[in-house]
Amino acid sequence: MTLLPWEYLFLPFSRSNFPDIYDLTWMASLALIVVVIVLYNMRTRALHRHRPYLDLWEWILWTALITFFLVDVGALFLFDFFLVLGTLIIGLAILVWVRFRRFPPVFEIYEQKLARERFFSKTRFSHPEATIRSKPARRTRRRR
Repeated sequence: MTLLPWEYLFLPFSRSNFPDIYDLTWMASLALIVVVIVLYNMRTRALHRHRPYLDLWEWILWTALITFFLVDVGALFLFDFFLVLGTLIIGLAILVWVRFRRFPPVFEIYEQKLARERFFSKTRFSHPEATIRSKPARRTRRRR
């Protein structure tokens, strides 16, 4: 390090200026894009009947794709380091917010709804003959 720490923020993010983290950063962001796409496909197939969980994974997918793609673009086109760092900080903060602040209240409401549906389904079919249709009484036709 020959410069003050804040002076590195305005240097282009390149292999010559940041030899320790340049290759690691763009490779990790490419790998994370692939991981997020695979996880999204797996989780949406498993949770296809649960809309709030699908919404969570869609938020995670698009936030991660945008964040890590912008990091790769910044590395490829030699953006200043503060732009790459800012992109990472904001993108990761949004991912944490989505997972731990935005969706837990939605999950609580959804779990209460599922519990209510299970309870009413259980009480509705708790009688042994609840699923058997009773035959209507035969009426005799009267002649006039």
